[in-house]
Amino acid sequence: MKFSQWTPKASTSRFFLILGATISVAVAAVDNDNAVMSSLLEAISPSPTGWSHSAHHCSKWTGVNCSSSGRVTTISLANLSLMGTLPSNLASLSELTHFNLKGNRFSGPLPSFANLSFLQEIFLDYNNFTSVPSHCFQGLTSLMVLTMDQNRNLAQWDFPIELTGSPSLVNLSMVSCNVRGTLPDIFGSFPNLHGLTLSHNYLTGVLPPSFAESGMQKLMLDNQKTKLVGTINVVSNMTKLSQVWLSGNYFSGQIPDLSKLDTLFDLQLQDNQFTGVVPSSLISIRSLRSVSLKNNLLQGPQPLFPPYVTIVDVVGIDSYCRDTPGRCDRQVEVLLEVARDLGYPSVLAKNWRGNDVCKDWTYVGCDSQGNITKVNFHKRHLDGRISPAFANLTELHKLWLNNNNLTGPIPESLTLLPHLQILNVSYNNLSGTVPKFQSTVDLITAGNPLMGNYTSSLKHNNETLSNGTPPVMPGINLCIAADVTGGELNIVPVKAVKGNRREFKLQQLLQLG
Repeated sequence: MKFSQWTPKASTSRFFLILGATISVAVAAVDNDNAVMSSLLEAISPSPTGWSHSAHHCSKWTGVNCSSSGRVTTISLANLSLMGTLPSNLASLSELTHFNLKGNRFSGPLPSFANLSFLQEIFLDYNNFTSVPSHCFQGLTSLMVLTMDQNRNLAQWDFPIELTGSPSLVNLSMVSCNVRGTLPDIFGSFPNLHGLTLSHNYLTGVLPPSFAESGMQKLMLDNQKTKLVGTINVVSNMTKLSQVWLSGNYFSGQIPDLSKLDTLFDLQLQDNQFTGVVPSSLISIRSLRSVSLKNNLLQGPQPLFPPYVTIVDVVGIDSYCRDTPGRCDRQVEVLLEVARDLGYPSVLAKNWRGNDVCKDWTYVGCDSQGNITKVNFHKRHLDGRISPAFANLTELHKLWLNNNNLTGPIPESLTLLPHLQILNVSYNNLSGTVPKFQSTVDLITAGNPLMGNYTSSLKHNNETLSNGTPPVMPGINLCIAADVTGGELNIVPVKAVKGNRREFKLQQLLQLG
């Protein structure tokens, strides 16, 4: 009652207290902006047009815009050949939305932009900054564009993972900025990202799977000094891509099916380690206008692109079977099928060039009529499966596939080879049942614990030794594997194999080495 009589007066007092405090905060913020701009004026040389202590920055300074309340919102000083070191208190401009200093000669450490929650665009390209502080881009919740290309004097620094706090990011470009290390798997945080340009840096490792979640239209990671590696399979799921530059790295494996990228117009993959045959799906992309595949380990027929596609001509070599488009020789096609089932390993791509398998193709032997009679893949660190395509080499006599990491079964089709004498698949990870071969075939399967019906033979023991392949010597709970080419003798205990076998004394076997 008595207290309620004073309520209006108390409310009025409270209102003026809040109003006074608000005005004080606003005045303090404007004063703070004045101090930051004064520091910036002192740091810049020469002074931009209109910049002086006698003129207010909101009304007279070139490239500076302010809000109606006197807060600095824009600093745009592009391409003015300005020099100096930026003040460290720049992040106090708490209502800054646009910051553009590209095309100048600013040096020294980059100031932090942390927690400038209204900042939408940062352009720092073509300057001489020397370092980026930790968490420089933390809390930029409104950021849409960050470009800082060609800051070659920066100390090496990691990709700014704090950008995950900028979900509105549309364009990120840091060419020649000495960014190092692996790309973090964070790109699902950027659903609006259209362009990622990180060319000419020190990135390593593989492409992150989250690339497929970003909706990117432009991806440029070319010419990393420390090289990106692995496959580019994730690119096949980046269906909005229109421009892809991945050249100058160590990417490997096959070029994936990119047919879902129906707006792709520019694809630069030169100077990598891609293997396999150029997929027909790539040639069929109607939007494609520019492509470069030079200096890889691509095999098979030379691709024939439509006339409206520009083939970027760079100095280098190809591994295609012919210098002009057209089918390869039949035996070349068969061996490429074999290589496909092995994942197109680089060890084969580097040694299989041209259209004549009997001329300088490593691991292959031919008769006088030009037919493949021998294939020796012993100890080549091969993965994958034994290809059924071997059955198309109808003159094949001897096939050594031992001491690799092959999986899966022995193809039934190999039993149809009419001239097969030796098949050595020992010491892999094969599985399944051993097919029934003719009695004239020496089949060696030891060292495949997942495979049933182990068999072994020494009928052609001396010849297999002369070719550097390890025959299996069955005895009493002992199997001898001798690698004469490598100059070493390995004694490996395995389960005894009984049957109609020729047995040797250990002393006689050692004399073979």
